[in-house]
This record gives sequence, C-alpha cells and structure tokens, in this order.
Amino acid sequence: MSSKSNKKRKSLFLIAVLVLLTLIILIFGNIVYKIVQEKYLLMNYPIKYEELVEKYASENEVDKFLIYAIIKTESDFKPDAESNLGARGLMQIMEPTFEWIKYRYGDSDNLTYDLMYDPDQNIRYGTYLITYLIDYFGSVELAVCAYHAGIGNVDSWLQNPEYSSDGANLDAIPIPDTEYYLEKVTNALNIYHNLYMEEN
Repeated sequence: MSSKSNKKRKSLFLIAVLVLLTLIILIFGNIVYKIVQEKYLLMNYPIKYEELVEKYASENEVDKFLIYAIIKTESDFKPDAESNLGARGLMQIMEPTFEWIKYRYGDSDNLTYDLMYDPDQNIRYGTYLITYLIDYFGSVELAVCAYHAGIGNVDSWLQNPEYSSDGANLDAIPIPDTEYYLEKVTNALNIYHNLYMEEN
C-alpha cells in the first residue's frame, strides 16, 4: 500500500473523528442549553400560591395558568406590591375595582382596601375580575387589555374603526403600555403552559 494512500486514509479518519466530535459537542451543548433554559424558566416563572390559584380558578372556571401569568406580570408574586397608581397586591387591584368587586360579591362594607394585601382575597378578587372580563368580551386577549386599561377604553377602541375593523377584535392597541402588557401576559401564559401543562 502506497504512502499516499495511507495519508489519504489518515486524513479521512481525522476528518471523520472531527465531524463526530463536532456532532457530540453540538448535541451535548444543545442538551445543556435546554436544561439551563428550563431551570431559568422554572426559577423565573414559578408556581406559587398554588392552593389559592387552583381554588379560585376552579370556582370561576378560568385557566389557572392565566392567573399565574397575570400575577407574574403584575407583581412577580409579591403580595405587598403597590404600583405608582396605588394598585395593590399580587394581582394589582385598584381601589375602585376593589369596591366594585366587593359589591358584586356582597362582601361586608366593613372590609377595607387593605384586604388586597392578603393573597387569598387578592387572588379571589383578581380571578373574579379577569373571569368577568372574559365573559364580557368573549376573548382572553380583550379581557387582558381591559384588565390593564379598563372596560371603557377597550369598548371605545372596539367602536373605533381606526383600532377595530370588525368591532369584535382589536387590530391595534392605542396605548403602548397596554400593548406591552398584553405581550407580557401572553408570553408568560405560553411559558406556563409549556412548562407545567404536561404535569397537569
């Protein structure tokens, strides 16, 4: 066998080894990346207050992962959170909204707005609100927009052909903060579904 043929075989062998090593590194790197990504998502999109979310989501017949997504977006699971506008608690309930839901529930007039720092009552009120909005608009997307911007705003956008071509769906959201809020909730909802749906 000629030395030229031996060199060719050695070169082909080295190329094959390099290709194999590259494939192993790519596969291993991809596995490590997926593990790290999942750990990151699990850490940043946790399941907290599970008993309360399960209870009130079940009572209101609403997707529990939507409740988690709203809590994540609104307060990042901090029960004492308070916005610049004064919204309180896990699901960031404003005082007029608190009073309206309290009336709808028939809760005691003696209950004060401080109740919204209590995770149980905040999730109870917030879950009722988002369920009411879904029933009102017939759309999770519109309900999430109204959760952020209010029913009146979303109603007016639907009546404006500049924002809605059919009066039932939004082609554009005129408030950038609400548009961004919808994106965040939708993204969080998708992540929660992907991370936890198989377990349920």
